Amino acid sequence: MSVLSSDVVSGSAVGLRGRLWQLTAAELREAAVSASAEILRLEAIRVAVVDELSLRPDDQVIASRGVGAWLASNTMLQVRDAKKIAALGAALRPFPAVAARFDCGDCSFEHAALIVAFCESPPKGMPEEAMPRCIDLLLAAASGVEATTTKVRYVIATLERLFESDEIPPAEDVDRNELRIASTLNGRVVVRGDFDALAGEMLLSALSNLTMPTPAPDGTPDARSAAKRTADGFTELIRRYLDCAKTGMDGGQRPHVNVHINARDLAEHRDCAATPTDGGSVSDLDVGHMPWLGPLSVSQTRLLGCDCFLSTVLLDDHGAPLDAKPGKRLVTAEQRIALIARDKGCAFPGCACVPAWTDAHHFRHWANGGPTVMNNLVLLCRSHHRLMHRKSGFVGKWEIRIGVDNKPWFIPPPSIDPHRHPRPANTTFTT
Repeated sequence: MSVLSSDVVSGSAVGLRGRLWQLTAAELREAAVSASAEILRLEAIRVAVVDELSLRPDDQVIASRGVGAWLASNTMLQVRDAKKIAALGAALRPFPAVAARFDCGDCSFEHAALIVAFCESPPKGMPEEAMPRCIDLLLAAASGVEATTTKVRYVIATLERLFESDEIPPAEDVDRNELRIASTLNGRVVVRGDFDALAGEMLLSALSNLTMPTPAPDGTPDARSAAKRTADGFTELIRRYLDCAKTGMDGGQRPHVNVHINARDLAEHRDCAATPTDGGSVSDLDVGHMPWLGPLSVSQTRLLGCDCFLSTVLLDDHGAPLDAKPGKRLVTAEQRIALIARDKGCAFPGCACVPAWTDAHHFRHWANGGPTVMNNLVLLCRSHHRLMHRKSGFVGKWEIRIGVDNKPWFIPPPSIDPHRHPRPANTTFTT
């Protein structure tokens, strides 16, 4: 029996996995998008129905001590999640514009909750007549596939700044900070906290380079979950603090990884590194070398070369050093600060990776004469950095250009967009 992408969304998931191989990649993408839209539609229906039931509760709802508890007891939802559904339904009543956008599936549950929370407790300095315009700005940030929580929060922060008053915004109220540490019956410790934005930023910055995935010595990807990596990083942070507060550096010099490679092999073109010349060996080409782990592919070496300290060593015909030049940093600390201010993290469209986990990528590789200047640099997370260096198996190649706004624009390959329309960087939403 054949499988149509339209049947995937309208049918049951039972036995579906064994039939999805019949769909093309384009049909799978279409089905994933359609299923996501269907989830938004059903979520809006559930919120509306639960809200109406809260206005007209029957004996079952009353016996359950509220519609949220009733919903949890009759579904697989947790009580806290069911109560959030009931709370959003009630909160949407005074704001029909937000409700309408949520009902049509153009605004997610989380973003609708953020918007109504702002509307319920607007800045004290905001006049009542400004509310409709503020809602329009918030909905613009929260609508469509490019909407992110960061964009919605940015607009909220902008409005709070615009109508600034003596009231401290919740994100900056240090009096609300809490940290609970309790031992359990089995001797373990449970930690639960709630911090202001600045304290949270400091904590996340301190944990950043301690929680990144770390491959095993044989190259096997880190099997730890994000929660496990965070726990390990937090433990290491405490250990370093107790050992004289040696918390390390983040956003400055990269961890010391020494990679050795011939300059001609590092250049990003094949005519100088594809074939042996002058009787050389194929094994001497297209690889880097690490003191601990040995060979490293030239593509990975080029990727590391985008943001590193470069030392030049002149060798004789037998590979013995004749002279060495002092190391130089390709991307300076000042340039990295400027890149963070411009790109605010990974600039690839749709990516939300934070600046601390990004590399500085050269549009035109420095080994090919590309200068280390702002108009030839962009911040990319490691995944998108690899993509720009032609990830294995990827059809086509993304291009990056600086637009008239002095910000990077991304041009997709024909396999993604036949017309190759430039896409703006994933910069913060502006009002």
